[in-house]
Amino acid sequence: MDDAMKCPKCNSEHVYEDRGLWVCPECGHEWSAQAGAAEAETAQEAGVRDANGNPLSDGDSVIVIKDLKVKGSSSVVKGGTKVRNIRLVDATDGHNIACKIDGIGAMNLKSEFVKKA
Repeated sequence: MDDAMKCPKCNSEHVYEDRGLWVCPECGHEWSAQAGAAEAETAQEAGVRDANGNPLSDGDSVIVIKDLKVKGSSSVVKGGTKVRNIRLVDATDGHNIACKIDGIGAMNLKSEFVKKA
């Protein structure tokens, strides 16, 4: 097994080669070695983008575009809330922005619900 090979869909390390295709037993995704390299390059070029397609980076300020319920709480992050000094994280659940919101505290957001300020 190639130690550097990971599944481009779920990032699992438990992949194996079967008749020229790489297979991920966790998510069932199959790809060729050439396609896997192309997908990885495309993902790196894309980076994290906001709802409008603007690239985001660490330290940016963003604005929440819709009301978001806070899981496990009765609090709501209102649309139009400005969040400063975001940090981009690698998350498999889609919550790729770590931030601190005044009145609520530290939380993770999905980039599809914010726009660059």
